[in-house]
Amino acid sequence: MATHGEDILIKDTLVFLFAAGVAVPVFRFLKLPAVVGFMVSGIILGPYALGALTERWPVLEFISISEPEGAAPFAELGVLFLLFLLGLEFSFEKLWGLRRTVFGIGGLQAALSAVAISLVVGALGVDIKIAMVVGLALALSSTAIVMQLLVENREAAKPVGRTSFGVLLFQDVLVAPILIFVGLVNLNADEKISTVLLEASVQGLIAIAIIFLIGKFVLRRLFQMVASSGGRDFLMALTLLTVVGAAAITATAGLSLALGAFLAGILLGETEFKHQTEVDLEPFKGILLGLFFMTVGMGLDIPGILGNPGLIIAGLLGLLALKLIAAFLAVYIFERDARLSIETAFFLAPAGEFAFVVLATATASGLMPSDIGAPLAAVAGLSMLGIPPLSRLGKWLAGLNRKTEEEVTDNSDFSDERGHVIVAGFGRVGQVIARVLTHEEAEIVAIERSPKLAAAARDSGWKAYIGDASRPEMLHSVGIDGAALFIATIDDARGVEAMTRAVRAMRPDIPIIARAHDHEHAVLLKKAGANHVVPEVVEAGLQMAGEALHQYGYDSETVRSKIAMDRDEEYQRDARENTEAA
Repeated sequence: MATHGEDILIKDTLVFLFAAGVAVPVFRFLKLPAVVGFMVSGIILGPYALGALTERWPVLEFISISEPEGAAPFAELGVLFLLFLLGLEFSFEKLWGLRRTVFGIGGLQAALSAVAISLVVGALGVDIKIAMVVGLALALSSTAIVMQLLVENREAAKPVGRTSFGVLLFQDVLVAPILIFVGLVNLNADEKISTVLLEASVQGLIAIAIIFLIGKFVLRRLFQMVASSGGRDFLMALTLLTVVGAAAITATAGLSLALGAFLAGILLGETEFKHQTEVDLEPFKGILLGLFFMTVGMGLDIPGILGNPGLIIAGLLGLLALKLIAAFLAVYIFERDARLSIETAFFLAPAGEFAFVVLATATASGLMPSDIGAPLAAVAGLSMLGIPPLSRLGKWLAGLNRKTEEEVTDNSDFSDERGHVIVAGFGRVGQVIARVLTHEEAEIVAIERSPKLAAAARDSGWKAYIGDASRPEMLHSVGIDGAALFIATIDDARGVEAMTRAVRAMRPDIPIIARAHDHEHAVLLKKAGANHVVPEVVEAGLQMAGEALHQYGYDSETVRSKIAMDRDEEYQRDARENTEAA
């Protein structure tokens, strides 16, 4: 029999699943982003709306969240998965290429925002120490919501996505120093600031070094071993261990959890497991991020906002105005692009999830009175709720509906690629095909189910990834929407048929060449949607017949001519039989 605490957990889980499975799809039907749907659901089902009415109407307890704090650890996992999947799309070379954005634009945006907010709050009569903490807290933007919107809109690889991500990455690194500063404000007289800062810096560098060394020398070998001996369920467990473990390492050193997950993603993204990991984690990321957005909505103190709406609205408008100006100036100074500056500024103007962490830490330490912290949290929460409409407003103002710049694509992400050839199965047959097509300047992307073969292909310089080509998610990640040709070479009759059906369902127009075992299998593949089928028993028989003719004394030219004639007859007979069977 379940205890009272277990009853509440089960009931809250059901309420969340109701929001994810019923309420949010309704918002999506109304053309609202999923982020808004989850946040609004959190407001309605949270402790300040329906939850506040349970004493008067007890029945509402069954359709409201009783303990929002219980969802916090799972919500944090959603943010970790988001950053981990973003890390998969990067490499250390690309990250180094963003250094101007991260440290230049990111540093200037954070400095301008923090100074401007601190000065305004201080001018209102708030103590200068508290004003500085408020400025630092509200200078941060929402990595989770902004990047989720960019990913949903397929803008993460575009200039606005790269610029926003660079600034957000700098802000994630900035969380640890801000928390250290909050602690320094209340330092005892016998504690030295230089000592505290030195210890924190050393701990952070050690944590990053540990993650890098594990990823460089252990991660790929460990994934290969598990894939060869365990299967996808064990791979999923190892992936979760990688994400949470890296986050725990950075958290232990005082850095943000998100930074560790991002670094782990970069390291795994250098391996052949990149795309399979994306496909496997996507559902978990979506549902857990939804839980995170719901917790943001549940944290909005609706009675407090309605009790003093003038102060909250003034604070919200002031925050947005100051951060819009700061972000616009930071981007424009470095990029000299007004359109990019406007669009990026509207993404970064609202506050972020780490603002709640900083404000809670300052309140818990006694530095910030609760009568200041509560309105600030409300302002931060409302601004985050406004990120989706603000982002659309920024795009409209920037006039980015007209294509005024060449889009830069991520060469490791093939979802938007055009004209490449997908080869499913990269054994001997797949490699021969790839070598021939490469000589004709074709770009090859290989999907291989065997970790050993995929690893060998990558070591040889091929773009090969672990995955199952019968899964639509995997096909999308390797760019089936824009591929010029799909070739299935695996030695698995059912597998080839499943791949052919999946590809044909997603791309009715793409040419499909498939490997068949025999005539009967070829018929099934034709019905599944293959344009051309090569029965391996026919080809093997023709090759053996050719060798027999050589033994009889026929010259090479005559053998080739006879074999070509017989091959044409075989395939014509197959075509006639396929037509009759249809």
